[in-house]
Amino acid sequence: MAYKTILFEKQDTIGMLTLNRPEMLNAASVELIEELRDCFAKLYNDFQTRVVIIRGAGRAFCSGLDLKEGFKAPSKSEFGEIQYRYHKVQQAFADVIVRMRRVPQPIIGAIRGPAVGGGFSLALACDLRIAGKSARFNAGYILIGLSGTDLGSSYFLPRIIGFSQAAEYLLTGRFLDAATAERFGLVSRVVADDQVDAAALELANEMLQNSPLGLRMTKEVMNFNIDAPSLESALHLENRTQLMLSLTEDGEEGAQAFLEKRTPLYRDR
Repeated sequence: MAYKTILFEKQDTIGMLTLNRPEMLNAASVELIEELRDCFAKLYNDFQTRVVIIRGAGRAFCSGLDLKEGFKAPSKSEFGEIQYRYHKVQQAFADVIVRMRRVPQPIIGAIRGPAVGGGFSLALACDLRIAGKSARFNAGYILIGLSGTDLGSSYFLPRIIGFSQAAEYLLTGRFLDAATAERFGLVSRVVADDQVDAAALELANEMLQNSPLGLRMTKEVMNFNIDAPSLESALHLENRTQLMLSLTEDGEEGAQAFLEKRTPLYRDR
């Protein structure tokens, strides 16, 4: 698929994914949603891309769904209006969130300007977030007559900042500024807007010092254990993961490099 509303570029083993509708503050159109679905579907089996950074072109991360588009079913659509909105908008956008969590690459959100509504959910679906001082987050859905719970917001936000604080922001639609987001632990750090990409790249390169499979499995285990029914269940998964990784060539290389006080040379073997 040739992309028109997103850009995907490689910097060695780092994938730079840019929402590219700056004139619309990167609002999510049906086309952008479908392109994100395609991009993350390809990343699922792309083991040469080890970390992904997602950002917005221009002065916004993502201003949510493009309400000006109207999401009207095309005249020759196989669907009625409600069915079209469900399958092509709501369900499709939700699938983007699921695919972000399924891909093996850690995803870093590099966020400048508003991350509103669906853009907020995209940010929440990242593994971690670096914010510029202009970053602002809100569950804008509730301010247009809908629920504040959409596209995973009721799943991610309470887990990241706690139930009570999440409830306050989901029920009011109030904005979190960058400083508040950092204080709540929603973002890892706040930097000047012109330093966001550099900070995200620095973090990505730090991750790349670790073994490829170790990095992938860390994300996978964290995904499962956030919903682990018990401590013992979480420990069983960790135990099996560590044993498997210790038996790989990279596992042996990592231990040997530690003993020899040198940088390990990992080969994803």
